[in-house]
Amino acid sequence: MNEIGTTWAEGTSERVIRLLTDKRAGRPMSGPDIEGLVKDFTAGSVPDYQMASWLATVACAGLSAEELTALTAAYVDSGERLSLSSSRRPVADKHSTGGVGDKTTLVVAPVVAACGIGVGKVTGRGLGFMGGTVDKLESIPGLDLELSGSALSAQVADLGLAVTGQSPSLVPGDRMTYALRDVTGTVDSIPLIAASIMSKNTKGIAVRCNSIVLDVKYGDGAVLPDRAVATELARTMLELGRSFDLPTTAVISSMEQPLGYAVGNGLEVREAIIALSGTYVEDLTELAITISALMISTADSAVDHDRARDRVREVLSDGSALRMFRAFVARQGGDVGFVDDPSRLETAPHRLVVTATEAGHVARIAARRIGEAALRVGAGRLVYGAPIDHGAGIVLSRRIGDSVAEGEPLATLHGSDYDQLESLADVVRGCFDISERPPGRPDVIVDVLRQGDAG
Repeated sequence: MNEIGTTWAEGTSERVIRLLTDKRAGRPMSGPDIEGLVKDFTAGSVPDYQMASWLATVACAGLSAEELTALTAAYVDSGERLSLSSSRRPVADKHSTGGVGDKTTLVVAPVVAACGIGVGKVTGRGLGFMGGTVDKLESIPGLDLELSGSALSAQVADLGLAVTGQSPSLVPGDRMTYALRDVTGTVDSIPLIAASIMSKNTKGIAVRCNSIVLDVKYGDGAVLPDRAVATELARTMLELGRSFDLPTTAVISSMEQPLGYAVGNGLEVREAIIALSGTYVEDLTELAITISALMISTADSAVDHDRARDRVREVLSDGSALRMFRAFVARQGGDVGFVDDPSRLETAPHRLVVTATEAGHVARIAARRIGEAALRVGAGRLVYGAPIDHGAGIVLSRRIGDSVAEGEPLATLHGSDYDQLESLADVVRGCFDISERPPGRPDVIVDVLRQGDAG
């Protein structure tokens, strides 16, 4: 008998129907119920349509704290576990909820590793208007992003930095339900997002580390447009971290405009290398410094936050962060010549400069539409596994608060089809609102939440 008195001998289909009925009626689901559902779905015993119905019910009705913890644990238990916290160095992780032009991991991971904190990043591909770290890194020829769990652990212990794509054996329960969420309109469900993030390739739980920093984004260019909803998600994940005894910190950051200037895989790698070289990139550098310092100070209690920020600035200015990135590329078989000379990264055959039709100041940038335009020129995909053009994308020339004269550039489109670029020129131009008066420049970091903070 399980906790609510039902035997596991009942048929799988009947059990799922009972769980759906119970949830709709407001009755609690037990841990064994949730574990059995995820286990059966992963094994193929529960059809997609029934799991999709359960996910939709959860998206509408929510989950209690106990149910959310049980779902996260069920995801973790559905696959292998990998501990990085046994490394001879402290190990930290970060996870972003994603946004247009978000290349933070490309900067943060080598910075933190250069400061002596291990980073073993298991990451994924992009879908829709948001790019994935694997897609970006594949712009570097030869880079192997399919490391085994043992290879990942060994490289973190030795070099301090390893990045790989998500293994099919790591939290398959989450991987399989995520695919359903994407096609059933449940991507923005707070409990489902929280369980997904905190169980998988954040290494928070399935791949164990000392601490995790979450970059929870809101705004036009993020999954969650509303700041209050993003804050709710952050607090939910902080509590989940507490449930699994994982020190967790959340940064609330704005995606009201693309992060940095580049949107598109190779273009973003090039910009990340510029930032790693010590050149200040608006918003990207500040966000990377903040997240890096939090990762260092939460993973190593001997280093306070101010000292961590100083150390981050040091490794950016003295070249240590860039050298760490180069060493990581070399260790995983990539051609370091593309790090030494990022202009060699794949470029699209055509470029089109979009200019302003009036003078003034940039008051607003429609970040999501910029991301969608980048997708249309080939920088993204609408279906998992579809090919992408690593040289395609958009590079902004102006950001919010910048002045612009009539005829000056707003952005440059990169793509393989010039006619398509021309067809998107007015779309991209329309993403920029120009005003007579200069607006205030928005802050990229709006809050930092820690476990124990008042709700």
